Amino acid sequence: MIINKAYMFRLYPTEEQKILINKCIGSSRFVYNYYLNKKEELYKNQKNLSLKDMKQDLLLLGIEYPWLKEVDSCALRTSLEDLDRAYINFYNGSGHPKFKKKNYNSTYRTCCIRSTYKDKSYSNIKVDLINRKIKLPKIGNIKFRGYRKLLEFPFKIFNATVSKVAGKYYVSICVEEEIELEQFCPKYITGIDLGVKDLVITSNGVKYKAIENIKKYERKIKGYNKALSRSMRGSKNREKIIKKLQRNYEKLRNARKYYTHLITSNLVKENDIIACETLKVKDMIEETKHRFRKYIVNSSLYEIKRQLEYKCLWNNKRLIKINTYYPSSQICSVCGNRKKELKDLKIRSFICEECKNELDRDINASVNILMEGIRKYIEQIV
Repeated sequence: MIINKAYMFRLYPTEEQKILINKCIGSSRFVYNYYLNKKEELYKNQKNLSLKDMKQDLLLLGIEYPWLKEVDSCALRTSLEDLDRAYINFYNGSGHPKFKKKNYNSTYRTCCIRSTYKDKSYSNIKVDLINRKIKLPKIGNIKFRGYRKLLEFPFKIFNATVSKVAGKYYVSICVEEEIELEQFCPKYITGIDLGVKDLVITSNGVKYKAIENIKKYERKIKGYNKALSRSMRGSKNREKIIKKLQRNYEKLRNARKYYTHLITSNLVKENDIIACETLKVKDMIEETKHRFRKYIVNSSLYEIKRQLEYKCLWNNKRLIKINTYYPSSQICSVCGNRKKELKDLKIRSFICEECKNELDRDINASVNILMEGIRKYIEQIV
């Protein structure tokens, strides 16, 4: 099976290479904002600027702004492709494209160009795992760290995305990789209920609690935001506060990312079929109270479902999605009696009126999701 996969490395550029990377990031942002402004003016007059027209006009823009020739030309073209895709999504119902800020989206993407000459193959992006160096266009060989267990990098490279986060530099290499799938032989199946206090509850009774070690980062972020509001624009202290704020946001993201990967990897390793409820997280955030929204965002419910989808695909496992409006928490998993009063989230355990069994709300819901998943799986194979 052929899949698209990304490998991320930490870069350690020299001072000269840092200047070149920052120029590429700034130039990509400038080109994106320049043509976004043009497209907005044309949009008011019910006109549009196609991707082909923007790429042709980019050559003239390079004459007007000569410093654009100092950076990778592929990076400038891909920023135009991103803008064109953003407008296509906008016409299909997504939000309106926004201007890029200097300290917000510090990234640029470049394409891999391959060629052959006299039976030798050439590429503008190369990963050397032996010497721990990566070759990027216009920048040259940069030292990196990551994936120490890999001895070779024989994958077909599509593109490379260079990003700057809190003064650190990273590169994400998108490749085409062929993986061997084991024969699907289901032995273990589980149903999972997603929550806020307990992030994931399995039908086996295992509960993964909500992430707790992020509170210290949230307190620091709150303090740095207060200090930032008091600082003077353009001052050195303001730059220091922004860097500290970015580092804490990075730590917060990494803590969430690590915990969600830990949960989803365990679920995929231990089970062959996973039944999961489909939640509309955006609607949940809009409908709930202000104080409760923070806990939903920290839970990363959509990210858990997304990771389960591709991890099940890569490991030849099955993920069965249960309908959003399936009343899993209202049905007794023992006798099947339904009680609509259980919609109230304050009720964490209840006694069934029919079978007189005392049930935990979340475990009961996960068992119902499991039974519904088994029913759906039988329908698929019959």
